[in-house]
Amino acid sequence: MIHLIKDILTSEPKGQAIDVYGWVRTKRETKNLVFIEINDGSCFASIQAAFDRDKGLDNNTEALLKKAGTGVSVKVSGNLVPSPAAGQSVELQANNIHIFGDADQEKYPLQKKHHTMEFLREKAHLRARTNTFGAVARMRSQMAYAIHTFFQERGFQYVHTPIITGSDCEGAGEMFHVTTFDIEETVKKALKEKKDPDSFKIDYSQDFFGKQTNLTVSGQLEGETYATALSRIYTFGPTFRAENSNTSRHLAEFWMVEPEMSFFTIKENMELAEDFIVYLLKWALEKCREDLEFFDSRIKKGLIEMLKNVVNTPFTRLTYTEAIAELEKHADRFEFKPYWGCDLQSEHERFLTEEVYKGPVIVTDYPKEIKSFYMKLNEDGKTVRGMDVLVPGLGEIIGGSEREENLDILQGRIKELGLREEDYWWYLDLRRYGTVPHSGFGLGFERLLLYVTGMGNIRDVIPFPRAPKLAEF
Repeated sequence: MIHLIKDILTSEPKGQAIDVYGWVRTKRETKNLVFIEINDGSCFASIQAAFDRDKGLDNNTEALLKKAGTGVSVKVSGNLVPSPAAGQSVELQANNIHIFGDADQEKYPLQKKHHTMEFLREKAHLRARTNTFGAVARMRSQMAYAIHTFFQERGFQYVHTPIITGSDCEGAGEMFHVTTFDIEETVKKALKEKKDPDSFKIDYSQDFFGKQTNLTVSGQLEGETYATALSRIYTFGPTFRAENSNTSRHLAEFWMVEPEMSFFTIKENMELAEDFIVYLLKWALEKCREDLEFFDSRIKKGLIEMLKNVVNTPFTRLTYTEAIAELEKHADRFEFKPYWGCDLQSEHERFLTEEVYKGPVIVTDYPKEIKSFYMKLNEDGKTVRGMDVLVPGLGEIIGGSEREENLDILQGRIKELGLREEDYWWYLDLRRYGTVPHSGFGLGFERLLLYVTGMGNIRDVIPFPRAPKLAEF
């Protein structure tokens, strides 16, 4: 039986013989003792193995200890005993070491010193071995588990929506195309024919799917088809956006959590979103405490207190119109001046949550011009039943809406926004056959991770970031 270090550290030491597997973090020596810190990634803490030369070490063990530098993978055998050192409950009185994989100490890039985040992004295949990225990876795993647990406990069905799609959920056009055409040959053919560039069209009927297809930006539309059969569903998978942005808040490949609920109005949608955020933050505070304390002390001071504040503070609800009125009172505070009809910026969202209401806020009833075609129109004809959940320290963390279930109104919105009705024929069928009020929202998984870790760049909360000119590994 191979024991994880997280389990070994919480066991009752009785001098039993045990093997510890992992990677060497540090090694230090005195005249008679050699101390090795071993970590296997199962928890933040490492276990210390102590070799005592006074008790006799054979030549082979001495030779292996010389090679056991940072990054080397090992099995260390010995007896588990109470630790005399502060800060650790147990340690290994070691008597044997086996090296699985050496690491050239002159070339190994992750020596025990400070490394910048930029440097570690260039070493994304190794960065999970550092304290910071090991903690991020464990937090990512725990938050994914918490998401599934939340929805499964509430009768939701997990639905896998397609990654390749022929529709654009957001209508923004910033999508990656999927094709089997040889792009180089297509361009050569066009140049050879010397056609007017404006008249040249690619015949997608000859492509693999017989039409133009893209990588999805959202599983929402397909999710609605299953919500109108199973009542409550959620999707959780990768999505893609070809937005040429190099900011610390954008990725070209990211994960989205998108529940859809039949018979839910915007009211029930807001209640679920609030419960969801509180549940996830409680999970982090209760089940990820060791890693959270690291983030709080080394990455973002006050992180734990900020998360507790959101958990313990009722979410304020206000309309977009009320939010703009509040922001206009303080217009001189903002780089982007607020006005009715503008899209709220991060500085506006943080001002509302951090200075005005001092807690989480849900903003509703946005102007239809700045929201997607599928959001339900309000009676005023100017606003839609959309909602954004805003939290202190980040701004928007969830966006959602009640969906338009009226066929005629939805067709009108599609036409109004210049979309092609034929691309949404199946989506419109949901309004033709047994339509119901229904709602849903989307949570960007990496935005959640930014929030619960305090990390400053979204590229550091996904294992292998994809962004403009960045597709290594």
